[in-house]
Amino acid sequence: MKKEILYINACVREQSRTKRLADCLLAKLDGNVEEVRLTDVSFPVADEAFLKKRDRLIADGELQDPLFALARQFAKADQIVIAAPYWDLSFPAALKQYFEQINVTGLTFMYTAEGYPKGLCRADKLYYITTAGGMYVPEEFGFGYISALARNFYGIEDVEMIRAVGLDIDGADEEIILSECMSVIAAK
Repeated sequence: MKKEILYINACVREQSRTKRLADCLLAKLDGNVEEVRLTDVSFPVADEAFLKKRDRLIADGELQDPLFALARQFAKADQIVIAAPYWDLSFPAALKQYFEQINVTGLTFMYTAEGYPKGLCRADKLYYITTAGGMYVPEEFGFGYISALARNFYGIEDVEMIRAVGLDIDGADEEIILSECMSVIAAK
């Protein structure tokens, strides 16, 4: 039985370098790929009315409500691939909105009696793919956040970052840098 791979595409540009790397990885993985293209998702505003509705649905156990479709999809995936370029010391805002939508008690995580989160997701692996024009790409600003959520909330212990950096530095050969990263992916 093939694995169910959830591909969360936070790439905005048509010729995205991050997407090229993600496509390379997805071609290597063996499974059925379901893509969530974040540019196509209309996220609700997380205002007080939204939070009251969400909290009521969770309290009433109505986890099949369409509001939780993304969370159910995330929780049932066997592997997850996130493609997110490094922007302004982090990742595109739509990815943060996505995580706000999938953080659902009873679907992606629960709290223990002691108040600690316990993951409910099925995935055994999460790949985080990113690219950056420069060399200053501290892990804690993008990957660190994703890794902490995956490990501490969703129960996904195996989290890996794949990245190509320095793509826009004067004199850098973008294609060589991307090809070297693709070679690393191919060797997995």
